Amino acid sequence: MSGVSNSAKIIGLLHPGEMGAAVGRCLTGRGYEVLWASEGRGPDTAARARAAGLADAGTVAGLARRAEVIISVCPPHAALDVAWAVHGFGGLYVDANAISPGTAREVAQMITESGGRYVDGGIIGSPPARPGTTRLYLSGADARQMAELFAGTPLDARVISGSATAASAVKMAYAGWTKGSAALLLGLRALAREQGVEDALLAEWELSLPELPGRSQDAAQSALAKGWRWVAEMEEIAATMAAAGLPDGFHQAAAEIFRRSPRDSQAAGAELDRVLKALSGG
Repeated sequence: MSGVSNSAKIIGLLHPGEMGAAVGRCLTGRGYEVLWASEGRGPDTAARARAAGLADAGTVAGLARRAEVIISVCPPHAALDVAWAVHGFGGLYVDANAISPGTAREVAQMITESGGRYVDGGIIGSPPARPGTTRLYLSGADARQMAELFAGTPLDARVISGSATAASAVKMAYAGWTKGSAALLLGLRALAREQGVEDALLAEWELSLPELPGRSQDAAQSALAKGWRWVAEMEEIAATMAAAGLPDGFHQAAAEIFRRSPRDSQAAGAELDRVLKALSGG
């Protein structure tokens, strides 16, 4: 394929989780044909794909044969496997996952060594349903072409300068605070409980940092629902820090916080107690 322009009509999406399906909906809303691959995916994924107006290509190989652009939106631990699954794809591949610049370079090599073109991406915000909530940062030689596909949609695509993997660096720095601070709150609250001073800590927080009790509750809810996805993300951030000559231990510890957290996306009630008990091995 000689190139991809804003007139491209067939886009592949791997794989439509909550975020990916919302990204796909932005594109189908602009009239693009967006493909997904049902092979090996569950009924929840199929339901999200239908709701987003995605067309089933059956297999990843079938999707790669038809698509001019492929967008990968998956848990970070799967980013390399997803890229390998389309090895030989000759179009424009966009990795929009929470991976380190180092991992992004590995993905780029897989794609470009077989004739494809790579754009680095990083999504910040909630699944895009309305304007102003979500940014897609893009970097690389073809980033502007990719951004044009989302013009006028709820997803704010922003091209940034710097290295070819600058978008991943932005995502790592941003998530290093948002999710890293959530892990820190949970760890400190577990420490206070184990030491028998949780009530005293909460009383002090109410006096000096009144937002923290609520934030720790929110962190527990997120850890139950999404913490399993964040283990690899924290490890990717740690790798990014280490590659920059910075200490990586904090985010390795954050990965362990989320690794110990129970997994229950349907949890309702007592979320904090369940998470704190799991963190301390109780």
